[in-house]
Amino acid sequence: MSANITIRVPITLRKRGGRRLVVAPDGTPWATPRARIDSTLIKALARAHRWKKMLDEARYGSVTELAAGEKLDRGYLGKILMLTLLAPDIVEAIMDGRQPAELGVHVLRQGFPVEWGEQWAALAA
Repeated sequence: MSANITIRVPITLRKRGGRRLVVAPDGTPWATPRARIDSTLIKALARAHRWKKMLDEARYGSVTELAAGEKLDRGYLGKILMLTLLAPDIVEAIMDGRQPAELGVHVLRQGFPVEWGEQWAALAA
């Protein structure tokens, strides 16, 4: 036995500047939330993966040598290098600008669990 369900949503579509705009029942335009792209965080992720690749390809024998070669503090480089351990869904959220507003490089440099399943809970707190 199948039942049909009808859902009615009172919206209006208007054209504005050649684009269709959804207008809510109260007359306010509805828009999807804008992504919050954090270019500093994305740059840190890119650097971390570039540095990991350099270590994997044996261009540098250690993090200390890499830090000296990049003219950076070893501690800073090591903490940024940890970003390569982020879960893929977190990296994707960062790239799309969907990460929590408080999540930035400064938070990630404080450390996070290496277990992917625990990362969202730790980073969202």
